[in-house]
Amino acid sequence: MAGVFGVDGSLPSSRMLAEELGVSRTTVTVAFEQLLAEGFITVRQGAKPRVAAAVIGRDLRAGTPSQAGAVRLSAYGERIRGIPAWRDDAASPLVADFRYGVLAPSDFPAGIWKRAMNAAMARRPDRLSYDDPRGLKRLRMALQGYLWRARTLRCELDQIIVVSGSQQGLDLCARLFLDPADRFVIEDPCYVMARRTFAGTGACPVPIAVDRDGLQTELLAGVAARLAYVTPSHQFPLGGVLPVARRRQLLDWARQNDAYVIEDDYDSEYRYDINPIPPLHGLGDSDNVVYLGTISKTLSPTLRIGYLVVPPGLQQVFATAKQLIDRHSPLAEQEALASLIESGAYESHVRRARRLNGERRQALLNVLHLAFGDRISVEGANAGLHVLVRFTDLPQSLEAALIDEARRVGVGVHSAAPLYDPAMTEARRDRISLVMGYSALDARQIERGVQLLAQAVARVLS
Repeated sequence: MAGVFGVDGSLPSSRMLAEELGVSRTTVTVAFEQLLAEGFITVRQGAKPRVAAAVIGRDLRAGTPSQAGAVRLSAYGERIRGIPAWRDDAASPLVADFRYGVLAPSDFPAGIWKRAMNAAMARRPDRLSYDDPRGLKRLRMALQGYLWRARTLRCELDQIIVVSGSQQGLDLCARLFLDPADRFVIEDPCYVMARRTFAGTGACPVPIAVDRDGLQTELLAGVAARLAYVTPSHQFPLGGVLPVARRRQLLDWARQNDAYVIEDDYDSEYRYDINPIPPLHGLGDSDNVVYLGTISKTLSPTLRIGYLVVPPGLQQVFATAKQLIDRHSPLAEQEALASLIESGAYESHVRRARRLNGERRQALLNVLHLAFGDRISVEGANAGLHVLVRFTDLPQSLEAALIDEARRVGVGVHSAAPLYDPAMTEARRDRISLVMGYSALDARQIERGVQLLAQAVARVLS
């Protein structure tokens, strides 16, 4: 206002301003009253309103105060400052986007979920208070039964902590287990959000290479660390399944080092050519294992519901940490999920989703074989919602050009390179590798997307 009328400048009368703006005089009068109440104008009997002297020194045209120096952040803020910001690619429509972790909207059981949510709201009309930070008892009881049926995992009710997605579960583990300068073991390549979460505490990653059977546990000899993060049932992104001998070796290492193992069981519902793999948590003593599960790959990541199964001695501290972060996860969604699990509707939906994604997986494998033949190798196809595609004739130096060309013709493809430790050697990334998710696409999109990708490859090579 001061920039428009000047400090102590005279404002138009309410009648004049109403005519100029084409609004009623009442509207202008109400606006003047609000400006007066907030101290922006002064009013005297028989005189026009004036800009208050209190706004002297404020340059309203600048929008925000100028910064005299760099923004000051905490040590945590400085550590995460360089992490790339989330980007919404939805504004760029594609023929097919092979992004991992996205589900097909048509797969979501909208009718069932809506009825469950309506029933949940009806159950709690008079409950406008905080609840148990561990999660609704009804949902934890349902999860306890589900984990035994689906994963042969036995646990006590109080060991289950309902969290706002697996990402919050990782954050809780990072807060409770790691201090600055501690070390943590992580698979290489790995789920990059886990690496960033643990490194955000100031702890130092110890990358351990992965082969076709998952974490190479023999490389743990002589390694001291506070925790190890693993995806043993379906290594992300390579797809290996950790053999029993390696599982026992990992647990022995944890006991010897007084360390914890974070077992991320992110997509165990999707098994196609292999039988379900029992979790680490079920191999004898589980006092060093934190099991992490989620519904993001079965229902939707937008619901933000995950769960931890923590060792008995850590039940209280995890519950307290959850309470300090956000009190508890949303209650209506917990009620709805509990209802779906209790009725059997959730497991019925999982079976349907497994069948649909199995068909998508087969469609992708078929068209990849037709389009590229032995020019590629495909890993991790036995389970999950993605495959890793390695090109034998595309050097890493062409990766950015390929991704740009693919997007230009309408296909989203995503490099595996950021999932490796930044200090990896050039020899381990000498060929382009893509993580190709298929769970959000239908067979026609998959076929057309791979055909366009083949065209992009040909153009980049030429």
